[in-house]
Parts: sequence; C-alpha cells; structure tokens
Amino acid sequence: SHNVIADLKGSEKPAELVIVSGHLDSWDLGTGAIDDASGVAMAMSTLVQIKKLGYKPKRTIRFIAWMNEENGGRGSAAYFEAEKGNLQNHFAAIEADLGASRPIGINFAGKAEAANYLGPIQAILNKQGASMFQIQSGVGADITPLTRAGVPSFAPWFDQRTYFNYHHTAADTFDKIVPRDLAEGASFVAVLAFGLANLEQPLPR
Repeated sequence: SHNVIADLKGSEKPAELVIVSGHLDSWDLGTGAIDDASGVAMAMSTLVQIKKLGYKPKRTIRFIAWMNEENGGRGSAAYFEAEKGNLQNHFAAIEADLGASRPIGINFAGKAEAANYLGPIQAILNKQGASMFQIQSGVGADITPLTRAGVPSFAPWFDQRTYFNYHHTAADTFDKIVPRDLAEGASFVAVLAFGLANLEQPLPR
C-alpha cells in the first residue's frame, strides 16, 4: 500500500510546499468515515476548490492521503525519509484527523510568534466562527515527523463533543457525517492552506 500524493503547483515559489492531508486507512470495525475519510475529503477538496475558483497559490499545495496511520505510521515515515533532504522547502503542514464536526479554530504546533503572521487568515476564519487558536506540541500523527523537524504544523480544531462516541468503533460509518459540517471543514482547510501558500514571508521555525 502507498501514500497518494498530488501537487497543485505554485505560481511563484513552486519548490516550497504546503501540505494538506488526511489518512487513508481505518479501523476495521466501521468504515472509517470520521477517522479519517472525512479528513482525506477535506484535504482533497482543498485542491479542487482552489482550482475551480481559478486561484493560483504562490507556493505548491501538496495533497497527501497517508497510508498506515493506524498501524505504525509507515506512510508518513516513508515520506519523511524520502524528503528529509528537502525539509527547508516544506513551508507548512496541515493534517485533518479529528473528525468531521464544525471547525472552531486552529490547532498549531510550532513557535508561538508564528501566530503574529496569521492575522489575515484568521480574519477570514473568524467570519466562519472558527476564531479559536491554541498551541500544542503536536497536531497530527502523520505530520509529527515534519513537526519535530521544525515544519510549522496546523490542524482544524473541531467541536469534538461527539467524536469519541464513534472513534475506533463499529459506529464510525458514513451516516455520522453531517454534510454542512463537512463542507465547513473543507472550506476551513482550503482557506488555511491557500493563506499559508500566499504568506509574504516564512513562518518562524
């Protein structure tokens, strides 16, 4: 099995990468709708939405559907091994792996002063009701190797009140997906990815 990767090439700095991602595998009790088909859908939708709107990101936005997150993280480990000589060009990484409920803000792993660079992005997300911001040591299992190497890392901060009713159980099925919430999550990830891809200067590392 393999990671699935697709690039939307940047118009000015194509060598610099903003990763947007989710993971392909799931526990076999259910069908993995919230963990993590929804995250893959949000990440995939980012490229689709930006292309459909005719926007051109300055940096390349790289979609990754990670393989084997649940059983050892071999997909992310293999990616890191392949790209460890190119980490300076990994501008930022986003992973959506906390369900499909309404986004309420940004989870961030990196230097605290990076928050000062995100004002324009947060101004847009605030209109969607996603105004929260919190700093954590890690924000996604598959981007953890990149985070530890200093790549600024992000994840949607979802309303998780019902997430663990279904997570890793037989109840993790498609009927738990609320279409409006999934659409809001997809737009959140697209705004965040596009905003990062167009920042004028690098984030502190």
